[in-house]
Amino acid sequence: MAISKYLAIDLGAESGRAIVGIFDGQKIKLEEVHRFPNKQVKIFAGSYWNVFSLFEEIKKGLSLAVEKGHGDIESIGIDTWGVDFGLLDKEGKLLEMPHTYRDNRTDGMPEKVYEKISSDEIYGITGIQLMQINSIYQLYSLKLSNEELLNSCDKILFMPDLFNYLLTGEMKSEYTIASTSQMLNPKTRAFDERIFSELGVSINITAPIIEPGTVIGKLLPEIAKETGLNNVDVIAVGCHDTASAVAAVPAEGNDWAYLSSGTWSLIGIETEKPVIDLSLKNNFTNEGGVGGKTRFLHNTMGLWFIQELKKNWNRKEETLTYEEITKLASEAEEFVAVIEPDDKLFLNPKDMVEAIEKYCEKTKQGIPKTKGEFARVVLESLALKYKMILEKIEKAANKKIEKLYIVGGGSQNELLNQLTANATGKKVFAGPVEATALGNIIVQAIAKNRIESLDKAREIVSISFPLKTYMPRKNNVWETRMFETPDKLKNGNRKSK
Repeated sequence: MAISKYLAIDLGAESGRAIVGIFDGQKIKLEEVHRFPNKQVKIFAGSYWNVFSLFEEIKKGLSLAVEKGHGDIESIGIDTWGVDFGLLDKEGKLLEMPHTYRDNRTDGMPEKVYEKISSDEIYGITGIQLMQINSIYQLYSLKLSNEELLNSCDKILFMPDLFNYLLTGEMKSEYTIASTSQMLNPKTRAFDERIFSELGVSINITAPIIEPGTVIGKLLPEIAKETGLNNVDVIAVGCHDTASAVAAVPAEGNDWAYLSSGTWSLIGIETEKPVIDLSLKNNFTNEGGVGGKTRFLHNTMGLWFIQELKKNWNRKEETLTYEEITKLASEAEEFVAVIEPDDKLFLNPKDMVEAIEKYCEKTKQGIPKTKGEFARVVLESLALKYKMILEKIEKAANKKIEKLYIVGGGSQNELLNQLTANATGKKVFAGPVEATALGNIIVQAIAKNRIESLDKAREIVSISFPLKTYMPRKNNVWETRMFETPDKLKNGNRKSK
């Protein structure tokens, strides 16, 4: 088979990458051609994404791919984080910079939405985890605060759909990213009329839904000329980054779960259809997946904690790397405290150190003193959260999970991987690191008929990228350090200082 090449644009909440996938018929090789920061822009009280700067970086990634000998790529795919969106007028122009999901405009908004339609009804329709960052609450906030702007909106496009539009001129809504909005019905695979009606928002602002693997169109002529890429397709991949990451999990059989580890931790299993009736109690989510699958999972805060701690320390002192922070954590005292990662204190604090101290004071625990103790408290708490989630998934899905595959940037944190194995008692496999870009590339290759199926693609991934294995180490402490509620911890083995 001839060599084929694909370009993945993978945008995360902290950075973006342009990665070329080279497939020789047996293995896939990745080559990063561009990496760039993605920072929230603070304007007055709002938090925004600089979509224009990001688009320039995307085009730079296309140009650099050509400069580095990859002018023969067959297609381009874009994936991003979920829930955020841009508003376009009738002329296709952006009405404002897209807000970030950490913007405080959604504070108190779920309660206002539930006055129109109850949380149980919303969950029953969408099967999506109730989180105040979801698109439904962002959109209703706009309805209440700036209805004139909303009335000027002709189309709403989620972040990857927006960039696909800027590349091709075509307005489409890819299914996996649309599913994160909490405005889509997974049974009909369409935006839900009742939800839009109850919010008093026209459903006509939504774009037509397309499935992963759909060719959206060709690069616009002016972009093709600017970048040196001609006659290249733009393909809707698993446009939600977790959908792409899960597509690249090199697993087989039915006894495994995945953990997409990055700013957020998304932990779950693949199912053939939504599991809504059994998941409301535990607030699980049923997001769209590649190949018609459903990603039955729970979103919980992830390495956002470490990112924010790093920013805090680096503002005040010498520059610390993530590797140095992890080393300090590995040398620190165990179980100084346990935090609930999803407590509202941690969503967007001004100072993460102070937020952790405040939580520990509130729950009458020991307060970490050193950088290593702060980092270890976070990592141990994440591992405990994963244990809780996996147990609930096993019960809801009535299946035994034997293996956990950790993919994404967080799979490089060896301490967290080992703590996760210890806490869950599962055999843990870490890698590939660039799972999101790899899944993006896989969908493009399937769309181009270079790979016949998702199962075959996962087999190719397992051959192409060796994994690191972590076996659980027995430690009874993990059985006693568990959460009861976000504000109250069990007394077992708690320390006070």
